[in-house]
Amino acid sequence: MNTWGVAKKWKEMCEKGKNLECINELYADNVVSKEMPGMPGESITGKQNVWNKNKEWLDNVVEYHSSSISAPIVAGNHFSTKMHFDITFKDRGRQQLEELAVFEVKDGKITNEQFLYAME
Repeated sequence: MNTWGVAKKWKEMCEKGKNLECINELYADNVVSKEMPGMPGESITGKQNVWNKNKEWLDNVVEYHSSSISAPIVAGNHFSTKMHFDITFKDRGRQQLEELAVFEVKDGKITNEQFLYAME
């Protein structure tokens, strides 16, 4: 699968709430996931560790009020998307989150992901 195919499938799966299945299917075994500096899970390596991080995040969600993922922008073996979430979390209440996500694809698998967002 080329970068556009991975990007399209990633968006479709995430919009259907199949985030964990998406990791199982589209992520490389040695994937690197990066959050903003100083954040928990700032840099995590390995598909299972990324899956665990996402599971923990999803388990902390009480309610999705709204969410959106922009159409992917593809350049070479990278794609990016803008995400917006209005979510109530168990541990911190309701928050509106906006972030850019940038992904690198090699051999049809996501090998790197990085999330960029305001640190307020």
